[in-house]
Amino acid sequence: MATQEHDDHEREYDLRWADAAEHKEPSARARMLAARWKDNPPGPVPFRPEPSSRGPRRSSWVSTAVILGCVALVIVLLGYLNLRSSY
Repeated sequence: MATQEHDDHEREYDLRWADAAEHKEPSARARMLAARWKDNPPGPVPFRPEPSSRGPRRSSWVSTAVILGCVALVIVLLGYLNLRSSY
């Protein structure tokens, strides 16, 4: 049991030591992208996509009507089942 606590303490110390490091090595993906972009930098990318790239959007009232219809259907179904079970 004492060995387990000792190992946990050493692991916690190692994590604090690693987090406090002044220089952290970039990940493999970051190194790969940096090497690729050195010769061929990426072009500007818009924050949001073009509006035409999206599919057709339904208005919010249609979604609201569908949700309210589903809720009403569940209420009616539960009432019907409750009515049948009381006989």
